[in-house]
Amino acid sequence: MRIADALSHRPLVLDGGLSNQLEAAGHDLSDALWSARLLADRPDAIEAAHRAYYEAGAEVAITASYQATYEGFARHGIDAPRTAELLRLSVELARRAGDGLGREVWVAASAGPYGAMLADGSEYRGRYGLSVADLERFHRPRLETLAAAAPDVLALETVPDTDEARALLRAVRGLGVPAWLSYSVAEDHTRAGQPLDEAFALAAGVDEVIAVGVNCCDPREARSAVALAARITGKPVVVYPNSGERWDAEARSWRGPARFAAGQVAGWRAAGARLIGGCCRVGPGAIARVASELSSSPDRPPA
Repeated sequence: MRIADALSHRPLVLDGGLSNQLEAAGHDLSDALWSARLLADRPDAIEAAHRAYYEAGAEVAITASYQATYEGFARHGIDAPRTAELLRLSVELARRAGDGLGREVWVAASAGPYGAMLADGSEYRGRYGLSVADLERFHRPRLETLAAAAPDVLALETVPDTDEARALLRAVRGLGVPAWLSYSVAEDHTRAGQPLDEAFALAAGVDEVIAVGVNCCDPREARSAVALAARITGKPVVVYPNSGERWDAEARSWRGPARFAAGQVAGWRAAGARLIGGCCRVGPGAIARVASELSSSPDRPPA
């Protein structure tokens, strides 16, 4: 079943943070390539991480390609043909991890923002000093490669500003694979400070986009953003917040309390969410509780 058709029947469970699952298994993700490095070094570890989320109840796996770019790999001596192989492998690993489960699962090919390639935290600020055309030229080759690997959907995720959203929406045209557009937000604005209603409106009339929403935000900010995305776009909403902890880039550690709780799922669902999971620091245990929450109550159309 196509993922868009599945969303018309019921909400789907997304996975959680890939990086924290890999770190829990003992893998060092401290370099600039982050989890993408393991596509070359330990693809088996990535497949095992996806499998852990599937076994916890996830129905959609987001690939390890968030920080995998032609430019980023080139800085580490990996040429374009090999980069294309690794991008395709990211989809294959997520697909393979779902083999033998006895139920239908879907693969979302991750395309992170330009700032993720810089590995300097600018993915949470945006406004890189590049034009929309520059950003489209950056994103299009990777999206073409990922689309050719036949994922079920492209995850345009952690988008910090409307310039990059415009570029991504242009870049997915004609690829033949649906997409979701997911912003990283601070209250009712993008991370770059633009009003969130204006940001969501960019995707309202884009046929390729089957869901709009937020990710890698504080869970407490999610419900109002979900309701706004549903109202502005009329599309299904995707929501996968982080744990609520704050990343201290200087100390390279997480600070503050975790606030992600399965009890929040009912509110997100009532507000219009149809793809629900977690991002950074949300592991298989939390996703299992999300899956349980979604399966324990009857479905109803998005609000």
